[in-house]
Amino acid sequence: MRGPGAVLLVSCYELGHQPLGIAWPRAFLERAGYAPDYLDLAVDPFDELKVGRARFAGIAVPMHTALRLGVRAAERIRKLNPQCFICFYGLYALLNADYLLAGIADAVIGGEFEGPLVALVEQVERDGTGAAGRVPALDRLAYPVPSRIGLPDLHRYVHLARAGADVPAGYVEASRGCLHHCLHCPIPPVYGGRFFAVPREVVLEDIRRLVAAGAGHITFGDPDFLNGPAHALKLARALHAEFPGVTYDFTAKIEHILEHRGLFSEFGALGCAFVVSAVESLSDVVLGHLEKGHSRADVPVALEIVRRAGIALRPSFVAFTPWTTLSDYLELLEFVDAHAVIDDVDPVQYAIRLLIPPGSALLSRAPIQAHIGPLDPAALTYRWSHPDPRMDGLHAAVSQVVADAARAEEDPRTTFETVRDTALAASGEPTHRRPTGAREELPSRSPRLTEPWFC
Repeated sequence: MRGPGAVLLVSCYELGHQPLGIAWPRAFLERAGYAPDYLDLAVDPFDELKVGRARFAGIAVPMHTALRLGVRAAERIRKLNPQCFICFYGLYALLNADYLLAGIADAVIGGEFEGPLVALVEQVERDGTGAAGRVPALDRLAYPVPSRIGLPDLHRYVHLARAGADVPAGYVEASRGCLHHCLHCPIPPVYGGRFFAVPREVVLEDIRRLVAAGAGHITFGDPDFLNGPAHALKLARALHAEFPGVTYDFTAKIEHILEHRGLFSEFGALGCAFVVSAVESLSDVVLGHLEKGHSRADVPVALEIVRRAGIALRPSFVAFTPWTTLSDYLELLEFVDAHAVIDDVDPVQYAIRLLIPPGSALLSRAPIQAHIGPLDPAALTYRWSHPDPRMDGLHAAVSQVVADAARAEEDPRTTFETVRDTALAASGEPTHRRPTGAREELPSRSPRLTEPWFC
């Protein structure tokens, strides 16, 4: 088990980033004396030689798309190497434990998974097999610096696009878990309102290695960078002091932007290019059902706070929920236009539909029960339909629009106009191309990553 490649770590999709879902558990395993190999199926083909010599395969599933791809990978691993012990780890492993343990995986681990992962590998080494089952893990870990040596070159991954240039982007995490309990988020069922700060020097050393490998931009991939605002600010200061030419981005809740508004001018001065925030909806009804912690009125305030600091705000949406009306959808589009954020929205956001995986906290609330359908095992989510059939039709139409636009690498402002015309047609209103509020104000594209945000 301690020979090269006896442990194989597999990543399928991490938003286009070099996979931290390999680099971090790899560092834990190396510290314990193992020599794991890796497969990043987002950039490399399935390697039968690596799979054939593995006695233990760990598959990273930090998000829903990664899980669906990971299931396919596990099926191929099982067929090629039936004796290999297969473990899924990450947020979506624990949420989907029942499905995964019914013949796909031997074990699943959620939360702070690396400690139990090492223990499971040790058990397989000692006993020839490991204990099957699910492991929720929330013990505080001693984090090593992620082990990235030998991973595919950063140039093969996501870049920051800004001012006509593409800059390789590195991905780090300064904290894990989250203090909040948004009902549609996969984190609360696993972390239960806890978050764990990664020691500053561990994060900075990871950044140093990424910059040495060519990164000119850093994404702080924490669920919410401002869960620990003092920790976040110290890291931003240290990053800028050591690498003043390196920019960064982070994710923060709307309510945190308002609560910590005094920090943003400094974040801007320290090189923050943009902030991602889960606006989700402009309907207070929808926001209430999701228990997001902000209101419609908070969104333009947050937008102004961030912009005043010279930072772009890139909102994410859950554009389709059982409670979103066609008027709500049109109002969202009008807000995007009126506030000149068309170029700050990845067009896929106009097609995001509420995802309800097994274990979702939404399932504990009465409002969803009138809409929820059966669990679709293949899709790894509960089906739901909208009480207004026009909304389900609109979702299908908008999904096609944004998929076609992505393939054509269409300007997001053109895509926006098509999406709006599609929504107007669904409502029975006349469609026509109108000059958008964003066009005159955006002679060049706003800073963004070349891989759109997804789930």
